[in-house]
Amino acid sequence: MRREQFEGAGRKKLLVPEFTLLPEGPTRGQAVLVDGGKFREIGPARRLIAAHRDLQPVRLDGHLLMPGFVDAHHHLTQSFGKAQSFGQPSEIFKTIWEPLEHALDRESAYLSAKLAALEALRGGFTTVADAGTRAPVDVEVIARGTEEAGIRCVLSKIVADGQGGPEHLGRWEGHPLVHPSLAIAVAENATAKVLKKTADMCADAGAVFQIHVNEHLASVERSLKSVGRRPVEYLHHIGALGPHTLGSHATLLTPTEMRLLADSGAAISYNPVASAWKGNGVAHATMLAAMGVRFGTGTDGTRGDGFRLIDAAETAQRLAYGMASGDSSCGAGRIWLEHATSLSADALGLGKVTGEIAVGKAADFLVVDVNVPELTPSWDLRWELVRLANRDQIRAVVVDGKLRLWDGWPTDWDGRALVERAAKVGPQVVRKAEVQRVNPLP
Repeated sequence: MRREQFEGAGRKKLLVPEFTLLPEGPTRGQAVLVDGGKFREIGPARRLIAAHRDLQPVRLDGHLLMPGFVDAHHHLTQSFGKAQSFGQPSEIFKTIWEPLEHALDRESAYLSAKLAALEALRGGFTTVADAGTRAPVDVEVIARGTEEAGIRCVLSKIVADGQGGPEHLGRWEGHPLVHPSLAIAVAENATAKVLKKTADMCADAGAVFQIHVNEHLASVERSLKSVGRRPVEYLHHIGALGPHTLGSHATLLTPTEMRLLADSGAAISYNPVASAWKGNGVAHATMLAAMGVRFGTGTDGTRGDGFRLIDAAETAQRLAYGMASGDSSCGAGRIWLEHATSLSADALGLGKVTGEIAVGKAADFLVVDVNVPELTPSWDLRWELVRLANRDQIRAVVVDGKLRLWDGWPTDWDGRALVERAAKVGPQVVRKAEVQRVNPLP
């Protein structure tokens, strides 16, 4: 397998991997035709090779062709302060994230977003959903960073003041990689009228309305004290809970709230690494799946590593719920792969665009080396990808049919120069922010 076989945006490519991760599972003997940034044909390799004799098949022996991971919840302008959250009390947005983002300017916000996008691509993500920034900048700088990096981005604008929503949604209409979204960080940041208006606007535009819900005990109690209802209950009460709503975290849900999510068609982002790093709970993802609640899987900007994310997703369920109930499978491997790819795309309103290797979908995919000791011998590839696979097995990352990374680094821009620049600017931003860390004695 050679890099030049993947280069040339828009050029027809007939890929013949050893395994193809299709919706029905890993399959041998398939070929995939990519043209114009989309999957055009998928079928038995012999048939497609015979039908396209004008093309030289790209044989990928020992490799898996799989959909790229879809990060359902990220904060692209928080990448400089990631390590500042280690060992801190659970609710840190006032002490770390707000000061950090307020310290950004156009250049540093752009740099943070592009750095986060590069990390995500290196971890196998082909799509990220940014939940909105508090930085005093036009979100165009975030779009520029992600577009230059080459990742697909669901780009939010925070509209807690009720302003700018229609303009933002219209600004990115038809963009190949930027999909507009509106956000309000938490329900108490806006009036009921603005919450409902924003949700309705997203529903009409086919966009997602992003909002943090039931993340920490403090936020649940604030909601009860201010409006007399828990966050998910409150959104339902004012008519802001629907198929267009994406609630992030949802770690502290009552059975009633789970039922409201299922009945309304709303989606959540299950963020297991965020729970491990700074949470009060773990979203009961296996229960949500059983109840028919739509959910994707998100990093919350913790670490941009798709394989470690799905490992954490399964592990968190096992430790929080599976062990107590004697559930030895916790959904097995399939559930975590689907909820990090196709069902994560569905949660973002991109189910018709990306998330699986299927005819008509965007050619957003990974080429993964499976001829490694960790996966030898192979008995159940889906389980093995969840528990054993690693980022260093990703040979190629392709978004919209274009090769973006080869062996972990960009093919058409200088990723190492970006890292070098971020190493200088990042500490300056953190010092300027004067974040408030708690440093308990060991």
